[in-house]
Amino acid sequence: MGDEWSMDQWLVRAWEAEVFDERERAVVAGRSEGRTLDEVGSALGLSRERARQIQNRARKRLADMADVVQDGWRETARAAGAGPAALRETFAAALGVVDHVLLDELLTAAGLDPPRTWAGPLRGWWSADPGALGGALRRLVDAAPFRGEDLGRAASEAGLPAGLPLTWLLSRSESRLALSPDGHWVRRKARGRDAAYLWLLETGRPCRAEELLATMAATTVAAVREALRRDDRFRQIRPEGAWALAEWTHLRASTYASAVEAMVAVVTESGPLSQARLFARVTEQYPVTSWRLKQCLLSDQLGETSDGLVDLVSRGARPFEEEEPVQPDTMAVEGKVLGVRLPVNRDILRGSGVNVNTWLTWRLGLRRAPMSRTFTAPGDHAPLVVRRGTSSAQLSSLRRHALELGVVDGCVLAVLLRLDDSTARVGHGCVPDTCPARQTRATTPPAVNA
Repeated sequence: MGDEWSMDQWLVRAWEAEVFDERERAVVAGRSEGRTLDEVGSALGLSRERARQIQNRARKRLADMADVVQDGWRETARAAGAGPAALRETFAAALGVVDHVLLDELLTAAGLDPPRTWAGPLRGWWSADPGALGGALRRLVDAAPFRGEDLGRAASEAGLPAGLPLTWLLSRSESRLALSPDGHWVRRKARGRDAAYLWLLETGRPCRAEELLATMAATTVAAVREALRRDDRFRQIRPEGAWALAEWTHLRASTYASAVEAMVAVVTESGPLSQARLFARVTEQYPVTSWRLKQCLLSDQLGETSDGLVDLVSRGARPFEEEEPVQPDTMAVEGKVLGVRLPVNRDILRGSGVNVNTWLTWRLGLRRAPMSRTFTAPGDHAPLVVRRGTSSAQLSSLRRHALELGVVDGCVLAVLLRLDDSTARVGHGCVPDTCPARQTRATTPPAVNA
């Protein structure tokens, strides 16, 4: 073929010279347009397997022509595709040919493939290592969160090639990143905390939980505090209780993780102390309110000596016990059954522990902290757990009950705890006429059969 096939137009000439028969041209063109083998075969009255055989035959014929026209074209193509992804025109330029419908078949024959992403193979791009782009995208996700204007920089640092349809990829439902209302990229499973991180980074100062409600799209201040407390990127500044970034080393930070830890450390070092002296010593090292310090005395590590000083239980002090709290209207005891009415909120529906009045833990005998009691539930439900901490009490493992009962935010759950055999039952406690779940179902139009 010599001179006829040596020009940059040889792909075009091969196509126009009817080197390929009509079915080969139809299959190659259809596949280049992104249609599946099933779709191409159906349009031609062929099976999927027959369409694949025709495509493979055309590809082999094309590769044989390339071997005559250009030595080392496979190596050239693979060198151009050594990165995570490169555009078709990159390979056309490297091979010295015009970008043409046959180029995809030539690149496949050279051992290249479209790079794989969470949205499937990326059409129009090729790579000798089709999994490399997925790895670079994972590195980008690991770098999140970042501001919208920093996307290009973050992509470059992750090893992603320029020109990639990145916004399209990140906006797909399969993407692990999502665009926040502020135009920043956050992780889908950590949207609120990532949004709070960027907010604090931009604000440059500690913020109270109330200030982060809207940014985190949270419903309660307690939900904000719980989320930030579980993320080691944040820390709370005492005594004001504002939240800051752990990376802000210029802010004063206690060496203790909690007020209880600070109190136990002071008593361990100094021996028995009066409450006034102990509280003064603790606040020097861990600024916190007196109300919180009084709660810390309920720790199972602290107690009272015979002469009224605070010391360690391990050194013989008698554990502190609080007086009976006021019984709330939402809790009652009848015989061996303790009943609790709980409003359904976002914490219950997402599986978080829900705060309850400390009268519940007092009545269950959980007079110190940390202490807990487990109640088995019928069927294959997870046990219900009541926990007593120094600052609050929690009831957990209600999410599945809530889902099975069909309750929604604003409904009421009735939790019955048997004190004699430590079993529990959970029911729907709404008054029918005012039940939000029933009202929602009543206003939802019925499905129309097609």
